[in-house]
Amino acid sequence: MQWFILLVQAGVSYAALRFACSTVSIQRLDPLVEPSRIPSAHVHQIVGGNAFNATMEGDIGEQGTCTTCAYTEDFSNYWTAVMYFRHENGSYKRVPQYPNAQLGTEGRDAPDINGGMTIYYTQKDFTSNGDQYITAFKPGFRMTVGSPTTNTLAGAEAHPGLRYTCLQTILTRGSETPDFPQKPCPAGIMAIHHFPACWDGKNLDSPDHQSHMYSTTKGGFQEAGPCPSSHPVRVPQIAYETMWDTTVFKDMLPKDGSNPFFWSYMDSLGYGTHADYVFGWKGDSLQRAMNDSCMFHKCGSPGMQGVLKTQSVADMNKCSVTETVTEDTDGWLTELPGQMTAKRFTA
Repeated sequence: MQWFILLVQAGVSYAALRFACSTVSIQRLDPLVEPSRIPSAHVHQIVGGNAFNATMEGDIGEQGTCTTCAYTEDFSNYWTAVMYFRHENGSYKRVPQYPNAQLGTEGRDAPDINGGMTIYYTQKDFTSNGDQYITAFKPGFRMTVGSPTTNTLAGAEAHPGLRYTCLQTILTRGSETPDFPQKPCPAGIMAIHHFPACWDGKNLDSPDHQSHMYSTTKGGFQEAGPCPSSHPVRVPQIAYETMWDTTVFKDMLPKDGSNPFFWSYMDSLGYGTHADYVFGWKGDSLQRAMNDSCMFHKCGSPGMQGVLKTQSVADMNKCSVTETVTEDTDGWLTELPGQMTAKRFTA
């Protein structure tokens, strides 16, 4: 969906957050799927509050002391797998991330956002906030979307909220695919993760981290369908966009035209893309935003007063966590961390 056109028509849109979070950590930890396991099976890129650790129990919003997100009251953690480039000689290099459109530097001499991704909390779509009350998540809430074990096209197509865009420019939208792009992308690859927005109203988590939620997502930022009676509570529609700068490898692409990009769990098809979320907004800050009629920067941004408090890019970049797992995840690697004996999903 060409939602960027709607983005600039903010006067007709309400109650939607779009903000950047710089990287808080890149390491092998997964407190949802593999709690207390150090290291976890594959590398993740994490943004948000500095309470991120191998267990993540309790009210995360009260545990952090800083956040890499633009909104200072958001100590949530958001994470996905990491994308790697595989050289023809068999070595791997982490693909860098870059800021999304309109979320870069604050000025010529200001620092840029350190990697990370863009986070959305929307109510209906980009043309209306609808007529439903949106209930903010509760302390302790968490969920995942997608699965690294998905290894078929049919399985990937069954999740319309998990897609890729081959970026012609930083502003490219639409043309979403369920698998990695099959040709070089002039401005990189955008990975998109839409979470379900229907909650059972009872459980803050479930054994599979998904059953307490129900997805009515149609893909893109289209209006989602109504919630079923089993999951009647409409919560904010969360989405992640990660801009992977695959262009830095343009002079090293395979001569046979094959895809050289892998997720950190050894998936070169892209079918198993997945993401994790742990709620950590302080107090009633997220509910205040959902009850407001603000749109994007009008909810609060440096130099613009809004319902939410913000911080500078420099302060976002200062926040970090101590690395629990000490290993090289960024240099040229002979194998992906944790994947020496893992099954490889390739074409």
